[in-house]
Amino acid sequence: MQEVRIRDEYIKLEQAMKLAGAVSMGSEAKMVIQAGEVLVNSEVELRRGRKLRNSDIFNYNNHDYKIIET
Repeated sequence: MQEVRIRDEYIKLEQAMKLAGAVSMGSEAKMVIQAGEVLVNSEVELRRGRKLRNSDIFNYNNHDYKIIET
C-alpha cells in the first residue's frame, strides 16, 4: 500500500490520484472515476471531487493508496 501524504484536512480524489502517480493527468482521472474503476474505502466512487481525509484508502488498478495527513 502506497501512502499519499497531504498537509491539509482533505484532498479531492482526482488530485490524490495525480499526487500518487496513479494517473498522469486530471482528464485521465476523470475518465477512470466516471467509468467506476476507482474504489474509496472499498466502495465504487463516481465523484472526482470526493474529499479524502486521513486514513481513507482509494484503490485503482488493483493498487491501494492510503491518505496520511502530516
